[in-house]
Amino acid sequence: MMEKLSAEEFDLNFKAVNDKFTAALSRVGKTKKDVILLAATKTVDIDTINYAINKGINYIGENKVQELLSKRDGIIDVHHHFIGHLQTNKVKDIIDKVELIHSVDSLKLAKEISKQAAKKNKVMDILLEINIGDEASKWGFTPENLLDGIKEISTLENVRICGLMAIPPMCENPENNRKYFKIMYQLFTDIKTENVDNCFMNILSMGMSDDFDIAIEEGANLVRVGTALFGKRYYI
Repeated sequence: MMEKLSAEEFDLNFKAVNDKFTAALSRVGKTKKDVILLAATKTVDIDTINYAINKGINYIGENKVQELLSKRDGIIDVHHHFIGHLQTNKVKDIIDKVELIHSVDSLKLAKEISKQAAKKNKVMDILLEINIGDEASKWGFTPENLLDGIKEISTLENVRICGLMAIPPMCENPENNRKYFKIMYQLFTDIKTENVDNCFMNILSMGMSDDFDIAIEEGANLVRVGTALFGKRYYI
């Protein structure tokens, strides 16, 4: 875990994020009801998470299964998402612990999620992860094989495809990610026109601390913010 953030430090960070968030929404004629601000809470202690929730954070996301499980019961009422890479053998551990899995990167994983969800008599909401930069180090569907993947996954009875997620390649200038966000939005809108059963395309999850305002400008309706809220030590 990171060193605990003081209340004053979080308040300053939250104000800066909220100001940037509000300004981006204003530029595209949207309100806070239109875009979800999710706090990415990897390495963040339970007290700090609960403080953030009391200050107005309504959605949190964890990257690691074990960390999610270790903190889940100590966190006050909030929407829980899983946003990291998920191994098939870990699906059973979180299937009843989160509302949405952002990082479904293969048909194999989707099948396992459906299988484990059936055991809990539930339908699991998922996002399909797109390897938008065609990076060997990242998982996900390519834009070219996305539709075929959707058509297969949409037949699974215990998952519901709610949208897409992507993390562009790392870059020094956040503006360079705009081109990837544009491609993602086009994929998002194109898939909608296909009218695939059990594929709703309601959520486009993209944009993080450095570029979430740009992502909002390009059509994101869910952004994942960690470092900007909890400090640079967040990823250490």
